[in-house]
Amino acid sequence: MEVDTLIHAAWIVPVEPAGDVLEGHSLAIDGGRIAAIVPRAEAARFRPRVELDLPRHVLIPGLVNAHTHAAMSLMRGLADDLPLMEWLEEHIWPAERKWVGAEFVRDGSLLACAEMLRSGTTCFNDMYFFPEETAEAAEQAHVRAVLGMIVIDFPSAWAAGPDEYLHKGMALHDRLKGHPLLSTAFAPHAPYTVADEVLEKVVMFAEELDVPVHMHVHETAGEVERARREHGRRPLARLDALGLLGPRLAAVHMTQLTDDEIARCAEAAVNVIHCPESNLKLASGFCPVARLLAADVNVALGTDGAASNNDLDMVGEMRSAALLGKAVADDAAALPAHRVLHMATLGGARALGLDADIGSLAPGKAADIAAVDLGPLETQPVYHPVSQLVYSATRDHVTDVWVGGRHVLKERRLTTVDEAHLADRARHWRMKLAELA
Repeated sequence: MEVDTLIHAAWIVPVEPAGDVLEGHSLAIDGGRIAAIVPRAEAARFRPRVELDLPRHVLIPGLVNAHTHAAMSLMRGLADDLPLMEWLEEHIWPAERKWVGAEFVRDGSLLACAEMLRSGTTCFNDMYFFPEETAEAAEQAHVRAVLGMIVIDFPSAWAAGPDEYLHKGMALHDRLKGHPLLSTAFAPHAPYTVADEVLEKVVMFAEELDVPVHMHVHETAGEVERARREHGRRPLARLDALGLLGPRLAAVHMTQLTDDEIARCAEAAVNVIHCPESNLKLASGFCPVARLLAADVNVALGTDGAASNNDLDMVGEMRSAALLGKAVADDAAALPAHRVLHMATLGGARALGLDADIGSLAPGKAADIAAVDLGPLETQPVYHPVSQLVYSATRDHVTDVWVGGRHVLKERRLTTVDEAHLADRARHWRMKLAELA
């Protein structure tokens, strides 16, 4: 059987069935999809155009970064060590008002795409202005992306108000129909920045277009208390009354949850996107991940933007999620390595409605794959490859990445992005934004 690519690896972790680790197996790619996963001894039946032997590597599904503000990579380190609202209102929003435009978003998003690919991330879910520019950057880098049709009450360089945000977002949705890598989700910013009547329109249009809704929810205790003062109820209760709680909703952060709210999220099949490092850096609180998982809530993993993390490193995010989850639950057995890898792959794919196509390694699924070298001294000896991946490996151990079967990172070098030019563009924007630091 002729195939495009045949990869022989020390281990293959398909993610489903849960806990499986296939030792000494080979993976065949053809037409951008996984053709087969077989024991090495059976791989002789394939005649590949390209054959790779990775005797020290573990193959995993490409990581899914379920919450990003990609263009904000150009604000990395701009306003560190500040609480969320001071960070937003006194630093980030003024910088955005002055500098954010099509060129800024295109350059920042391409920088983010490059960083994510070099970290093993093959799909990201974005929320930012000028999403058509982020789409262009993702297409150039050849990375899978869900582009947020952002909605917010106040004007920006991209739109004058909610109606224009919705109109432009849906125009982008129409333009991307049938695209092999790019899709859309409605992205109302947060309960405190989007009015009820606008959220009602989002619910209606999301049903009509059959797309997810991606939103910051219960990020801080201050946000929840503000909602109680202004609306007489907690944000989740308000969103529930508006019809937003359901399997379309990808609720980001969720650090402030009662037992009743967790039960309601489980009942409504809400997806939760956990961003541990950003929440730690901004002192926003702790998402009760172990309690959510115990209630059978789907939990995904995201980095948030590089302005509040300060990286887009999903390998590091897995380790942070695992360690923080144990501390919050007061249970060393909480969030084991396999569970966290699931959050970073299939959990993210499910939150975005893409789990039929990505998130696990199985014949017929898109060949979105990351190869992680567990051979260096820092990851030796290897008793359990998934534990080694989560607790010992770093993004620098990611050597090769495929998106839709295309080899986009080859021996640590990007094949779709001019890295030197991108570094020049980052320096260009640093000079412009430095006056606001």
